[in-house]
Amino acid sequence: MDDRDRFAPAAAGAPTSDPYRRYANALGTVRLPAAFVDLDALDRNGDRLCMRARGMPVRLVTKSIRSVGVLRYLLDRFPYLQGLLCFSPAEAAWLASQGFDDLVVAYPTVEPSEIARVAAAVQGGASITLMVDDAAQLDVIDRCAAAAGTSLAVAIDMDASTSFPGLRFGVYRSPVATAKAALALADAIARRRHLRLDGVMGYEGQIAGLNDAVPGQRVRNRIIRTLKARSIRDVHRRRGAIVAALTAAGHRLRFVNGGGTGSFESTARDPSVTELAAGSGFYLPGLFDHYAVTLGEPAAGFALPVTRRPAPGIVTCAGGGYPASGPIGPDRLPKPWLPTGATLIDNEGGGEVQTPVRLGTADALPLGAPVFFRHAKAGELCERFDTLLLVRGDDIVDRVATYRGDGQCFF
Repeated sequence: MDDRDRFAPAAAGAPTSDPYRRYANALGTVRLPAAFVDLDALDRNGDRLCMRARGMPVRLVTKSIRSVGVLRYLLDRFPYLQGLLCFSPAEAAWLASQGFDDLVVAYPTVEPSEIARVAAAVQGGASITLMVDDAAQLDVIDRCAAAAGTSLAVAIDMDASTSFPGLRFGVYRSPVATAKAALALADAIARRRHLRLDGVMGYEGQIAGLNDAVPGQRVRNRIIRTLKARSIRDVHRRRGAIVAALTAAGHRLRFVNGGGTGSFESTARDPSVTELAAGSGFYLPGLFDHYAVTLGEPAAGFALPVTRRPAPGIVTCAGGGYPASGPIGPDRLPKPWLPTGATLIDNEGGGEVQTPVRLGTADALPLGAPVFFRHAKAGELCERFDTLLLVRGDDIVDRVATYRGDGQCFF
């Protein structure tokens, strides 16, 4: 079956209006726990991202998708998606073997075995760009390229965090924060016989990945928005200076990548940026619920079966201990999604073998009934399941493998 065939629109007829009932009907004969993607919601999220990008090309972030079948669908469905932003060199080499091209690895590596896989793929005709932010990384990459008898493209990852008095607003990624530092690294790249500079990336995670409209936190929201506004000006100024300095020095840049799902509007206004990046905006996980800008709607989740009814208004589900990476806190736990109003029990959370849930109404769910959850992060859901069920309307239209289902684990 062709990938496009499996995602064909459902037959005419309105789907069930109640979302819980719709998903419960669709997954009625499926063994639970199970993960799924709602293709109708996925399409709407893709249309929204297109509108927000305002004509700028978008590099699809594989870390947030982690399924070859879904990657193919998105690239075919949305022409504004151009190329992939990968999270591992080994992943990029594997995706190249699956027929994908124009692959940029977002994070540096000094693991020779992974770089060797990339060099072999490039020698075979693939287009893969590695990320660097330190001259010491260049030596390993150059040696691997020489051993493979090829040259490798690299991109400079700039620091997009902003330093305020007593506060680092952003993440600890790259040490390349100024045009001077970028020029020094670019010159070091030029001195390596088997390397060439291909582009610049600057991911402003403190803007793209930070909630700024959390209910009940009006003061915090105002502070975050103020910090974001100041950081946007700082990032635009420094990124523009870096790109201008590299260009003036004769370095040719194929791309300047910036942003993420939560920062399309501000990043697209930076004239030095040539492409955006997005992935989470397609599945829209729990950590993207509270932004001043409407980002979309949930399109991916997982279902756990009710196996116990320990007290009135409470059911206990099998499995569910799927926390997300990052700072430990309640926002990293899976979110009960449907039925509406369901919540976790504070002193239990999501458990490895069972997860109790307080229902929003007095109506009890029968044993075996599903409770639907959303993961806090997008692609990390796929590390827990071999298969994604593809739902359109009231029906499962197909099943596709996750990276895990394809036997792949990149970290």
